[in-house]
Amino acid sequence: MKKFSILAAVALAAILWSCGNGAPKANLKDDVDTLTYAVGVAQTRGLKEYMTQRMNVDTTYMDEFFKGLKEGANAGDNKKKAAYYAGIQMGQQIAQQWIPGLSYEIFGEDSTRTVSLQNLLAGFISGANGKDCKMTVDEAEQTMQTMMQTVKARVMAEKYGDWKKECENYMDSIAKKEGIKELGDGVYYEVITEGKGAIPADTNRVSVNYEGKLLNDTIFDSSYERKEPAKFRCNQVIPGWTKALTNMPVGSTWMVYIPQEQAYGEREAGKILPYSCLIFKIELLGIE
Repeated sequence: MKKFSILAAVALAAILWSCGNGAPKANLKDDVDTLTYAVGVAQTRGLKEYMTQRMNVDTTYMDEFFKGLKEGANAGDNKKKAAYYAGIQMGQQIAQQWIPGLSYEIFGEDSTRTVSLQNLLAGFISGANGKDCKMTVDEAEQTMQTMMQTVKARVMAEKYGDWKKECENYMDSIAKKEGIKELGDGVYYEVITEGKGAIPADTNRVSVNYEGKLLNDTIFDSSYERKEPAKFRCNQVIPGWTKALTNMPVGSTWMVYIPQEQAYGEREAGKILPYSCLIFKIELLGIE
């Protein structure tokens, strides 16, 4: 008699949600039947959570789940049906993960905009069957790499164009302000306290107090509020910060004005909108 593998049974999808709801009638005529039935029931532990959290299934429609479950199980090794079921699974993955994920990558929090399901399916199917494909797989990968940032930047510019212009005008006005000095790459600073200590290298770890504000006076981060200095290497922060710290003597307190190109660019970071220029009060306490 062939040895029954409990591990193989565990690897299968659950056979029942419960003992009712349209389940086939059990016929427990011997120990193997009883064991098989027990495996089916045992595999329903945690099934509801798995279906809702991992498979994105609404358990209101459990009868449809059972219908598909029995159909798939009864198909056995029918390769035609297996291919069809695999297509359904991947189609659901495209609808539930690929489309929302790509839309978020391009449009951010704007839920009113989405990429085209039709175009994604057209590309996927033509690429998979090799018919009427407008580009090779290699060309498609290269297009993804080169176009993603371009498309995202254009979308962000459309949405935040006025804010971007406002920040650019502000940085232009800072450049003309009396007492302002330039560090290069559009980064400016104003000395509040002139320190006499050493100047860190970009690989040095430093201790600083700081407050970061947007052009509209929104404070987005502050070590003063946390009542604890921040500690990090000078090359672990945005480029504008690195440029300031590696020109700043210990003991100094500066106001630093950083254009979006030396900050987060078109990216959104918490309270920091895309294309934001950043205004920092930075107090360099020491080199670790």
